[in-house]
Amino acid sequence: MTLLITVIAAVVSTLVWYVSDKARKMKINLLMYMFWGASLMWLVDAVVEYLDAGPAFFEATAQAMLNDSFLGLSVVALALTVWVIALLIKDPLRTAHAGNNKKDIR
Repeated sequence: MTLLITVIAAVVSTLVWYVSDKARKMKINLLMYMFWGASLMWLVDAVVEYLDAGPAFFEATAQAMLNDSFLGLSVVALALTVWVIALLIKDPLRTAHAGNNKKDIR
């Protein structure tokens, strides 16, 4: 489930990056790379685990799938948090700087 969630997030962020010029300005490529990196990591993990366990790899319990789902959603939330922090630091639309240009009316 973790692999599936991160691949879906990677595909969605890639499509948004590809379609939208504003998304490119908002540094969505950082988000895209994080999701593709996580997907690649879990793909390698799944292959190694399959080589170790064999066909039993596909016999997951409901509890294991729930744990994997929570882990996948946590990874998506963490990546979104890192992306928002990077946006706040880089401020690509100069939004934070716009408030500093106001003149004092006194």
